[in-house]
Amino acid sequence: MSIDYTSPTPLFRQIAEDIKAQISFGKLKVGDQLPSQAELAREYGTSLTPVKKALFELIKDGFVYGRVGKGTFVASEEKSVDRQKLRAIGLVLTDLTNPFFSLIVRSIQEQASEKGYSIMLFDTGSREELEESQIAHFREIGVSGLIIASMSGPHRATPTLRSLQSEKYPFIMVSYVEDEDISYIGSDHRYGAFLATEHLIKLGRKRIGYLSGEKGNVLGELREEGYLHALEQHQLPVDKSLIYNLPQRGEWNRYQCGYEVGQLVASQSMRPDAIFAYNDIAALGFQQAVLAQGLNVPGDIALVGFDDIERDLYAPVPLTTVHQPTRRIGRMAVDRLIDLINESGSVFRIFLKPRLVQRESCGGLMQKTEESEVGM
Repeated sequence: MSIDYTSPTPLFRQIAEDIKAQISFGKLKVGDQLPSQAELAREYGTSLTPVKKALFELIKDGFVYGRVGKGTFVASEEKSVDRQKLRAIGLVLTDLTNPFFSLIVRSIQEQASEKGYSIMLFDTGSREELEESQIAHFREIGVSGLIIASMSGPHRATPTLRSLQSEKYPFIMVSYVEDEDISYIGSDHRYGAFLATEHLIKLGRKRIGYLSGEKGNVLGELREEGYLHALEQHQLPVDKSLIYNLPQRGEWNRYQCGYEVGQLVASQSMRPDAIFAYNDIAALGFQQAVLAQGLNVPGDIALVGFDDIERDLYAPVPLTTVHQPTRRIGRMAVDRLIDLINESGSVFRIFLKPRLVQRESCGGLMQKTEESEVGM
């Protein structure tokens, strides 16, 4: 049990939300007695005043009740699962180790706290069945709404998401989903890919390759569309032999797959003079491979990634990349979800424009961005 003294959320509310979460997850069951006020103050590292105020709010909202001379006890299960009173958002991630989503989580937590909501986070470890069961569990315990970052290959609404939609349960996707009737907030992937490819063109590169995801990867295909559009706009020929697919699916495989493609490209006599990579992890693997083969980045091959993760700064040649506005995505997701919870919102599709961050892998010096989220 801990209190975040840097948070704008009042101490009593943080205590109350933590106790609600313990009730929701079954750590405190119906009829269980809470520690005394003095014990709670010690556990949370506060004075008695915020503890007393937190218990007053919990009693008023029906989560606990007091017995004169006996103490405070968890109230009936019915009251403990009231979605409006719980004021909690369930956050379902397929892989928290994904650098892109870890940045979004941070901004979601900040904004939810400012709005008086707690976050319940679950990482499914890339197992689809766990994603479905956790969504069901969050609904059962009464969270107010859901923010979902699914990594399903087809990037289409699953039967579970369809069920949520038909029941008008408040939820938002922050990972790309094709379905127009599913609420989504994320980056404009085509535009980001266009920026990256156009940057390479303006640097004078003529044989620009594209390192895509595995075959069938929808995000890889979206970014390929942006890549092809840039070539067409600048009247450069499209050479399909310069489009490479990662051989395996999965975030853990991105770096190794990028490395394998880098080895292949380094061995080609008619290799590209620039590569736009599907994401930063693959780009970093690619860079390591071509450097190991004695090629120079950016002299022999200029390189641009996509995501703007922290590791880009510490690569052997710092990586030029497309910055996704993760902070804005997370904060907007919370605000729009609260609208849905309050029944004052409708289905929406929001595509935020990414921007280019120039570093040495293209021959340019790093440019500081106005809203850099690396390390935030």
